[in-house]
Amino acid sequence: MLSHSVCKMSSVFRTFANRICEVSFERSLGLDCRLLTIIADDEMKIYTRTGDKGTTSLFSGERIEKSHDRVEAYGNVDELNANLGVLAALLPEELASLTAEIRQIQTTLFQIGSWMATTAGTDSVAALEKISDEQITFLENAIDTMQDQLPELKGFILPGGSRIGAQAHVARTVCRRAERRILKLAAGETLGIAEDQFQQICAFINRLSDYLFATARYISHQLGEPDILWKHPPSL
Repeated sequence: MLSHSVCKMSSVFRTFANRICEVSFERSLGLDCRLLTIIADDEMKIYTRTGDKGTTSLFSGERIEKSHDRVEAYGNVDELNANLGVLAALLPEELASLTAEIRQIQTTLFQIGSWMATTAGTDSVAALEKISDEQITFLENAIDTMQDQLPELKGFILPGGSRIGAQAHVARTVCRRAERRILKLAAGETLGIAEDQFQQICAFINRLSDYLFATARYISHQLGEPDILWKHPPSL
């Protein structure tokens, strides 16, 4: 059963949380469901008006400016997740196994988002599910499997190939930006990331960008589209 204890949470995840509060699963977000906001009204509302003045609530309860590095970090993770959703939606049925992989990665990104939205050292950290070595190994194994089926890479390639492969490249670049925002947040003096999870999160995001590069090539290869090799521009 879900507890009726109330805590404030980031507006980025509030809509999703409102949808799952009636479902009894304890760890799908990487969060103990006791942390989810339960509103006494019979009908949940999408809007709360609490962020109208430019601030938002963290999972750990504090209110911060929406321009804060922390919001930038989990906002970029959210954008990455959305781009992966587009990629999964575009994949044909014959690549269903790849769709399943991406859905699993999206779930992990929700875990990472929850760490980004929780202040290190607060009681709320104890309710978060840690990023495991197995989740990183999952990406490495998937990369190796795809690489075994791809032609040898003999130079730089241009982002593109098939339309779906190009979307994987877009997700890859958003992943790199999310990584930079996470590093910037961790370097700050306040509201940092829990030390023991920082390396795991960074390793996962770094490996994810490699996964998306391999995925872009793999998709185009499976669809019969060759890599677009970079060529040095002719001298003028």
